[in-house]
Amino acid sequence: MTDVRFYHLQRRTLEMALPKLLEKTLERGWRAVVMAGSPERVEALNQHLWTYDPGGFLPHGSARDGFAPDQPVWLTDSDENPNGATVLMLVDGVEGARLDGFDLVCDLFDGRDDDAVAAARGRWRACKTAGHALTYWQENDRGAWEKKA
Repeated sequence: MTDVRFYHLQRRTLEMALPKLLEKTLERGWRAVVMAGSPERVEALNQHLWTYDPGGFLPHGSARDGFAPDQPVWLTDSDENPNGATVLMLVDGVEGARLDGFDLVCDLFDGRDDDAVAAARGRWRACKTAGHALTYWQENDRGAWEKKA
């Protein structure tokens, strides 16, 4: 059984929230795969993670960079785990077929987009049916995460 956490973004964009979640992941000594919806999105996230914090460094890579086994964070648009990650972050409404291969899955979705919310509800139901342990986090008015379910 995999721990699946749904993150309902309401105040921050994915580009604001994802780096912070990845930082927490690496602080715990975990590796992550970020699965996005397209090669273009992977490239955009790759560039963003190099520049989001001028004073910080978030080690990551993608197929363009190579050396997958050496990357603590791997960005991809494929259902893969070439860096031996224990954490999978799903963005852009993508669905991983192999959630059982990870200890933790984080599904981040835009709460300002009705279609994204409806799709996330469908993914929630599918994960519940599959027997995963589910939690639901929503941003409050201050931008902090609150556990709702």
